[in-house]
Amino acid sequence: MNIMEINGYHAVISYDPEINMFRGEFVGINGGADFYASSVDQLRKEGETSLKAFLEMCAEDGVEPRKHKEQELSKEQMEEIAKLSGMADEDIDYSDIPPVEDWSDAVVGKLKHPHNTMSCNEVEYLKPDAE
Repeated sequence: MNIMEINGYHAVISYDPEINMFRGEFVGINGGADFYASSVDQLRKEGETSLKAFLEMCAEDGVEPRKHKEQELSKEQMEEIAKLSGMADEDIDYSDIPPVEDWSDAVVGKLKHPHNTMSCNEVEYLKPDAE
């Protein structure tokens, strides 16, 4: 996996062979923002669009976009994120993280912007034509 920087934000980049597309996911932000494209140039454009929508939503909601505004992620942290994002959940060692017992204050979907989620039809539409 690779890291792409878009307007000062970092995204982990992977390739999904099932849909024949690249996928980017911003890291270190207070929410979710991902994007897909069939070429690297288009991936950057889609990333810019996704990031813009995410930042606008944060501004509207009065939410700080970055998880840690005063601290950038180190190269080692970015590499670890890239490694973990490519692993299946059952292959990740969670033994050093205490289990969450009380989810009563959890808020689902507060920062997930609809632009960041693609339906199967949208993925099919964006696939390059078969040659």
